[in-house]
Amino acid sequence: MPTHATMIGEETFTEEKWTRLRMAAVAKQLVERGITDERVLSAMREVPRHLFLQSTTAAALAYADRPLPIGWNQTISQPFVIAYAAQQLRLTGNEVLLEIGTGSGYQAAVLSRLVKEVFSIEIIPELAAFARDNLKRLNIKNVEVREGDGYNGWLENAPYERIILAAAPTKVPEELFRELAAPGVMIAPVGDTAKQRFTRWEKIPAPGKPARLSKEELISVVFVPMTGKGATL
Repeated sequence: MPTHATMIGEETFTEEKWTRLRMAAVAKQLVERGITDERVLSAMREVPRHLFLQSTTAAALAYADRPLPIGWNQTISQPFVIAYAAQQLRLTGNEVLLEIGTGSGYQAAVLSRLVKEVFSIEIIPELAAFARDNLKRLNIKNVEVREGDGYNGWLENAPYERIILAAAPTKVPEELFRELAAPGVMIAPVGDTAKQRFTRWEKIPAPGKPARLSKEELISVVFVPMTGKGATL
């Protein structure tokens, strides 16, 4: 795992070089493509994506706008997708957020700078452990990672003002809608392996009546399919 000065091939990557690459990536990949939320941009500048990858080969591409392998047939999402989703969540800093699909912990690390608290569920035990180690290394204390199937959410800490899925179901589990606060926002990549779209739901309180859901389809994306019970939907 790269930390300070790291040799990748014949090239030396220092912390200063990682930082320059990250700043340039935010400017080119995010600002120029329409990410305007300054808090999101600041978080993306702060979190070192290269520390959430398992190999130096992948780390050399850490600030390319592309998904990268993190082991166990999983990937870390491209920076634009993470920044776009965070912007669409419309975060104020006071939210309790549920993340389904921790992966290596990179998105949770970004979100930790944007919300009050993150509860994250990862179905692959080795990845859950990897994510905890990564978050601990960066002294991130407002993220809790649990190993398990995210289909049923995390009822003990519900309701959540925000929910985000980092794996694609063909249909979002009803349990997650029930755990979403009103008002609240959920974003998920929805679809099969051939076609997925980020979809945004807003749960709107209605005095004296059940809360209603407003649905908006956003950009096309490609995520790994949701596994566990969610794979049967």
